[in-house]
Order: sequence, then structure tokens, then C-alpha cells
Amino acid sequence: MMSETRLPVPERTGALWWRATLDMLPLSISVIPWGILCGALALQAGMSPLQAQLMSLLVYAGAAQLSATTLFGAGTPLLPIMGSTMVITSQHLLYGFTFRRDVLPLSLRWRASLAFFLTDEMFAVALKERERSGAFNPAYALIAGFVFYLFWNLATLLGIAAGQYIEGLDKMGLDFAIAATFIAMTLPAMKNLPMVAATLVSGGTALVTKPLLAEIHIIVSALAGMVVGYVLHRMRR
Repeated sequence: MMSETRLPVPERTGALWWRATLDMLPLSISVIPWGILCGALALQAGMSPLQAQLMSLLVYAGAAQLSATTLFGAGTPLLPIMGSTMVITSQHLLYGFTFRRDVLPLSLRWRASLAFFLTDEMFAVALKERERSGAFNPAYALIAGFVFYLFWNLATLLGIAAGQYIEGLDKMGLDFAIAATFIAMTLPAMKNLPMVAATLVSGGTALVTKPLLAEIHIIVSALAGMVVGYVLHRMRR
């Protein structure tokens, strides 16, 4: 008798929510000090509590929020603030290209939702899941991004509340969470020579070019790392 081919059983919604939440939880916890800092700095820059919270609810970009808040507090016009935000968040274009083939078949509603929740942290977790399972899971990515979004906004709310009663919150070293979060995302990906070389070149280029190209040193260093990584990857193949 010919045996029947069994299709893989789809993961139940509850199990998917639980797994995506647990996978995103370490990065969500590590970013709490960063969110607190964003909320507190927004108040110091002259924003109302509502405006400060809306920054996290609508803009939802940690490094860009810190930059925009600082510029806003210094009285910078809107256009330079928008330009700075676009430069700082330009890596999201690369994230989009990475998942381009995976999301093209999806509906506009799915693509828009994934685009809104796309952060460095969501990208790292979703990419790791794709490598593990061999396929991109949009529901998993969306849940992970939503969980991080909740933690970010709760941390911002905590920073707004604390910033109204605690002076000098921005001088307590909370910005260490920025470096800690990116280190936590980068180290697991350094599994081969191209990845290690790309990371070292990007970091070294950023240190060298920051005093000279303060406006675009992040883009320059990222491109340098990608070129080195790509060349070494092609050489290995």
C-alpha cells in the first residue's frame, strides 16, 4: 500500500505567540533603559507628555528619536530634523531588501504592518527564525515586532513619568543600553569570516569617519562593511 505524504502541521496561534514573545523578550528587556531615556529627554526638550509618548507610538525609531529630540530641543528647523531621521534609519532599506522576496507575495496590509514594526531587533529575530526554519514566517515576525513595540512604549511611558520627578535622568548612563542591545544582536551572527570582517570593518570605519563625516558616517561605515563581507563571501564560494 502506498503511504500517504503528510504535510507539516501549521503551528497553532497560541504557540506561535508564545514562541515569538520568548524569542523577542531578551532584546525587549535590554532596550528598556533606552526607552526610559527617550521619554525623559523628550520632556527636557520641551515636549508635553503626550507629545513624548506619540514619538514612540508613531515615529518608533530609537536612535532617530534621540537625535530628533536633541535637535528639537536646540530649536532646529523641521527639515534638518527629518533629514537626520532619514539618514539614521536608512539601514531599514537594507532590511527591506533582505526580506523583499518573502514579502512580495503578501497583501498590502501585511506588508504595511511588517514595515511599521520593522526595527533592528525585529529584523535580527525574524532573520534568525528564517535561517532556523528555512522560510520566512510573516506572522512570527509581526508578533515579535509587536511585542517589542509594546515594551518600547511602556519604557517610554516610564521615562516620561520618571522624568517629571527625577532630575538628571539623562546623566545616569542609561544610554549604555544602546550599545548593549546592538552587541547582543551582532555577536550571534558572527559565525564566519565574512560576517566577522564586515562587523570589524564597519566598526573601524565608523570610528575613523565620525569626526570627518558626522552626518553620514553610519551610512559610509555600513556600506564599507557590506562591500568587504560581500567580496569575502564571493571568494569563499
